[in-house]
Amino acid sequence: MVLQSYLVHLKSRILLILFNYNIILMKKLMAFSIFCLVLISCGQKKKEVVEQPPTKLKALIIDGQNNHYVWPKTTMMMKDYLEETNLFTVDIQRMDSVWLGIKYNQTRPEAYTSFIETYPLSDKTYYISDSPIKTSDFTFNFDDYDVIISNLGAESPLWPEKTRKDFESYMANGGGFVVIHAANNAWGEWEEFNKMIGLGAWGGRDEKSGPYVYYNDAGEIIKDSSEGVCGSHGPEYEFQLTTRAPEHPIMKGLPSKWLHTPDELYERMRGPFENATILSTAFADVEKNAPPWDPNIKGLGQNVPQLMAINYGKGRVFHSTLGHFDYSMECAGFITTLQRGAEWAATGKVTQEVPEDFPTADNTASRGWK
Repeated sequence: MVLQSYLVHLKSRILLILFNYNIILMKKLMAFSIFCLVLISCGQKKKEVVEQPPTKLKALIIDGQNNHYVWPKTTMMMKDYLEETNLFTVDIQRMDSVWLGIKYNQTRPEAYTSFIETYPLSDKTYYISDSPIKTSDFTFNFDDYDVIISNLGAESPLWPEKTRKDFESYMANGGGFVVIHAANNAWGEWEEFNKMIGLGAWGGRDEKSGPYVYYNDAGEIIKDSSEGVCGSHGPEYEFQLTTRAPEHPIMKGLPSKWLHTPDELYERMRGPFENATILSTAFADVEKNAPPWDPNIKGLGQNVPQLMAINYGKGRVFHSTLGHFDYSMECAGFITTLQRGAEWAATGKVTQEVPEDFPTADNTASRGWK
């Protein structure tokens, strides 16, 4: 009996020990499982960050027909400026044939063909003409891009009708467009293009194309339907820009006045000026902005648009008259407004800060481009 009682007691103790051991084991297993889940969760989060970098905006620069023979270089400059924001990937599309343009100042040291030779598109071949091309077979799928930048100019041949309609649809449905300097000279006969850019210069435009638009001394926008030329400027010189829309995303945070490096001051532009906002103006002095090659024309003597924002359907257009030559595009003011204008045209907002080297009212600021 004693032995039997002892065995029963021993059995109970063994069962109790096993029970407690199982509980400890289960707790350890649960803790290990939670630890593994935490590791897996952390690993998944880390993996998601690595696999999902911010998507960059897709930009396209179109060139190949421009009366300014520096255009092969300025295309590359603008490509660099946009890419350095880390917001864009940039492609270049050259027109179906190429005109180098005009070497306006024959005293400049570089050869006429130096820019096209120094800045070719290595993966493309194209025909180069010594005079403007009158026709174009250019076609393109604009929908692949968030923003199109035009580095075209005067005498650019009109795109085929289907290409024009495709571009109109791209813009009406929310596309972005940036017009630089002589790009507003092109296609005076294309009605929808004139609506996109607000105001244009030369290109067969006249008073039937729309009024002159400027600010008077009282700060009022004047639409002047007087007869006269469309497009004018004097010799290149430094001029001051005045901000007219300080709360617009492109201009927010920029100084009320800033001095631009030597450039052509475009004036007497004409157009429908619909759904357009003047972002900044410059004063076209009667004498200083008079073209010496045409004694019949004087400067307008008004504050004329230099930067504009235009809405076309759901699309957005940033129009800059600045950028006649490479040194004009080295201005920190040109670079900043191009970068901010392109982002706004593509997205409707601007996330970029104003750089510390932005020009002041009395001092220019340039960044030498290599």
